[in-house]
Amino acid sequence: MKKIDKLLITSFVGPFAVSFGIALFVLIMQFLWLYIDEIAGKGVSIFIMLELIGYLSISTFPMALPIAILIASVMVMGNLAERYELSSMKSAGVPLIRIMRGLIFLAAATALFSYVCSDIIIPFSNLKFKSRLTDIRKQKPALALEKGIFNEDFRQFVIRIGDKARDGETISDVMIEDQTNAGKVNFNQILADSGQMYTTDDRRFFVMNLFHGTQYQEPAASGSSQQKQKYPFIRTNFKSWTKVWDMREFELVRSDEDRYSNNRSMLSMNQLRLMIDSLGHSMTETRQSAADDLLFQLKREPVKTRRPANQDSLQQKMPPVQPPQPPQTGVAQPAKRKKITDIPPQTPARNVPKLPRQELNKPLSEYQFFYETFAVEDRAALLREAVNRAKTGVTGMETRIAQMRSRRIEWVKTGYELYIKYSFALVCFIFLFIGAPMGAIIRKGGFGYPILVSIIFFVTFIMLTILCRKLAETAIMSPFWAAMVPCIVLVPISFYLTRKAMNDSQMFSTERLERFFRQIRNRFQKQKASQVA
Repeated sequence: MKKIDKLLITSFVGPFAVSFGIALFVLIMQFLWLYIDEIAGKGVSIFIMLELIGYLSISTFPMALPIAILIASVMVMGNLAERYELSSMKSAGVPLIRIMRGLIFLAAATALFSYVCSDIIIPFSNLKFKSRLTDIRKQKPALALEKGIFNEDFRQFVIRIGDKARDGETISDVMIEDQTNAGKVNFNQILADSGQMYTTDDRRFFVMNLFHGTQYQEPAASGSSQQKQKYPFIRTNFKSWTKVWDMREFELVRSDEDRYSNNRSMLSMNQLRLMIDSLGHSMTETRQSAADDLLFQLKREPVKTRRPANQDSLQQKMPPVQPPQPPQTGVAQPAKRKKITDIPPQTPARNVPKLPRQELNKPLSEYQFFYETFAVEDRAALLREAVNRAKTGVTGMETRIAQMRSRRIEWVKTGYELYIKYSFALVCFIFLFIGAPMGAIIRKGGFGYPILVSIIFFVTFIMLTILCRKLAETAIMSPFWAAMVPCIVLVPISFYLTRKAMNDSQMFSTERLERFFRQIRNRFQKQKASQVA
């Protein structure tokens, strides 16, 4: 190894470790503040907390590594430039890229480590962190019997302590509400003047000894209706009463980790690719099914409920008409008288044949609407049928659209989860070509200017990441470009800064700024002089 490479690497490792530790601490505290309300008061042991913090710290590696490289590179190159060591190297004919060669290998190794963490280690740590956090959420709060407060930590028991001595064991004015036999006993209460409470040496049981008290019980009425009208009441006085509770219900119960194994943040890259492929097939099938249903509704043939009538069929259905018969001639004979009887009026049944409907033979161009081609009495039923079919189709399409939208969002989030792993690994390499030239340009070491400059670029990267992620979730940008746009934006900046540092040119020329403001001032003075004249 060349001495120049050894110098740069040894100078880089220390600031990198310190910066990485600071960034890791800040990120861990940021996440812990979100869950502090759910963790506090649960009586979690220090080992469980260390385990939880360890899993959380591993999951923050991809965010802590880039900012550590950025801060360390600015500090190292700034120290070299401040002590004129960088100028001496350049005067000896060593270019800036050759000086940075050792740092480039370190940045590449860091990017590879970030990639391996995102693919293998972080999914495992996320699974463990999620399961432990869920266990803590489900755990009951730590037992804390305070005086004057009704405590319901024990299942089916309510305990109130009037006063508690300084030793934490001697108690007085104790009341216990027993609800274990709620169906058989209406009321079961214990009152005691004094008592003692303690936990066994193995911390498995909680014991409460009460002295000089009374137990009140009211059994539930049962039996016949006459017996149900009687309400027995039992009062028992005691000198000593002991109750033992099992403390295992306050222990942390491990949950099944397989329930969270399908979460996208707990999958490796190969598993994410398989999930993206399955979601893509699911969206295609849903889209094709929706299209088939819509085409079925539009192409469905109408059911013929009436037979079309023909104009020539009227003559066949009309009954034949008989011609009138001529009167018979002969000798007239007197007619016999007949008795006329009154017959109530009756409506004769008319046997009128039902005429079929006639077809409309007018051309369609003479109708304003299509439904006018149907008979007037059929139009209302036709419109109702059309409206019902339209509502059914709209409801079905809305359901399918909601399904496709939810699957689309899941597909975008899964794809973004995959590509952001590449983005965090790539930005480790990009930040080196931003931090090292910035340190050579500003010529300041320590934790002052380097941290300020690093925070500006890192915040820019995080803001672009959040913005692109939101754009991807709203289907404006694809998951790949949403993850890669922050890196693409930073690449030109890194090239620009590297070129400036290689040419020993200033980022902002004060002479150009003075010349620019001088021209603006002269222009305003000329305009003012012309107005006065």
